[in-house]
Amino acid sequence: MPARQCLCKTFLFHLLFAGRAAHSSNVLVWPAEHSHWISLRFLAEEMMSRGHAVTVLVHSASLSASKNTSLGFHFETVRVGFTSDELRANWEAFLKFWIYERHQVSFWQIYRTMKSLSRAVASLHKQICDGAVKNRNLLSKLRLAEFDVLLSDPVLPCGELLAEKLEVPFVYSLRFSTGFVFERLCGQLPAPPSFVPAATSELQERMSFLERTENLLLYLLHDLLQFLAWKEWDSYYSRVLGKPTTFCETMGKAEIWLIRTYWDFEYPRPFLPNFEFVGGLHCQPAKPLPEDMEEFVQSSGEDGIVVFSLGSMVKNLTIEKGNIIASALSKIPQKVLWRYSGKIPETLGLNTKLYEWLPQNDLLGHPKTKAFITHGGTNGIYEAIYHGIPMVGLPLFADQPDNLAHMKAKGMAVVLDFNTLEEQDMVDALNTVINNPTYKERALTLSQIHHDQPIKPLDRAVFWIEFVMRHKGAKHLRPAAHSLTWYQYHCLDVIAFLIICLAAFLIVSIKCCTFCFRKGSRAVKKKRE
Repeated sequence: MPARQCLCKTFLFHLLFAGRAAHSSNVLVWPAEHSHWISLRFLAEEMMSRGHAVTVLVHSASLSASKNTSLGFHFETVRVGFTSDELRANWEAFLKFWIYERHQVSFWQIYRTMKSLSRAVASLHKQICDGAVKNRNLLSKLRLAEFDVLLSDPVLPCGELLAEKLEVPFVYSLRFSTGFVFERLCGQLPAPPSFVPAATSELQERMSFLERTENLLLYLLHDLLQFLAWKEWDSYYSRVLGKPTTFCETMGKAEIWLIRTYWDFEYPRPFLPNFEFVGGLHCQPAKPLPEDMEEFVQSSGEDGIVVFSLGSMVKNLTIEKGNIIASALSKIPQKVLWRYSGKIPETLGLNTKLYEWLPQNDLLGHPKTKAFITHGGTNGIYEAIYHGIPMVGLPLFADQPDNLAHMKAKGMAVVLDFNTLEEQDMVDALNTVINNPTYKERALTLSQIHHDQPIKPLDRAVFWIEFVMRHKGAKHLRPAAHSLTWYQYHCLDVIAFLIICLAAFLIVSIKCCTFCFRKGSRAVKKKRE
């Protein structure tokens, strides 16, 4: 009888808690595109499964965060003056230039083109921002909802500005920003350039003198570029809020920064109590494959399979590059499942099957999978770490070269240059990661490190979001560095003061010594006379 009473009390407690959570917590999500949305979506789905109401604020031209009612979210629309096709064309122009064309032009042509593309992207971002923070009806509707927290990826600006307008605490979810400028300059995360490689540098933690010099210069370059890029956003944020502020100051008000990596991936480095590492939060045990796919996988026999995907943004290649890769894949004994939607390569082998979409996590968790050919997106890399699968990397843009540089340094990947890729390069790389047991051993070691955590990454991320909701923020975790100027942060004013004091002491000492010496000289002279 006592056991039954205890069970009833436990059930009643969970019922009451679930009911309270469902009615007292309201989450607003400001989503970005592509893989950034995937990470936020997993967080939002988990929040909803725990009884929280989730509203996704999606702009009308979004390519990823579409109004999929099966997800169970409530969607609010931000109206923008461009279409999905225009946004897609902008992305494709960037990808085409960065992947295929930049290697054929001069540095200044790269600079001019990237400046033009960056301005186009910034223009689109401002239109999205205008649609959210300048729409009075939408803001009134959102205020009435009384949100407890806003969840945002800073790759798309304005989430923090919207949180300020709604007076709601906000939490960031991100991999990293270029040069760690968001984290360093806005979140005040320490990043000593002596042993913390700048994001996108592809350097390792143990650097030579020249590499440390390169790293420091890269940090300074990133800071300069961001300073120039942020000037326009500073004035925009000040106008919207009706008070002098900066883009970085507004970002710095984030309560918690959820970094989508972990120490299985990162080099050891200092971090703050309001920074949490939640890499692999989207990973999960493999589910059964579709019947026809499982049949193809099983037909591989003892040789196993290779999974090949360049992510959600790059689905096809040039005819020349497609033929080179297809020919290389035809020369390995493994069966290959390739996510590809372009023109079928003429050199495609019988061992290779093309798919518009792949259940990537489930394939990587399949016992017959031997290797993963990847562009180096964070989500795909963490699925490979989770399941212990060695990789062949073909980095294309953004964080991908840096991600794969980490994996190469950790010993579970061979990295190839996409632009100079030859058929034999791919064959050699696949044979290396499949037949050299060291790569599999390192992959399994990193997988064990990833799984050996006191709390799962997704649970840790949700805990801190709920923590912010329960306590209306996390101000006690906010470092005092936010209230210091840059010269105070680096103690330049203290150093200047000490230098002045030392100079004054030396001047007074010299004057006193000179005075005493002269007085003594006169006394000796009088004595002699």
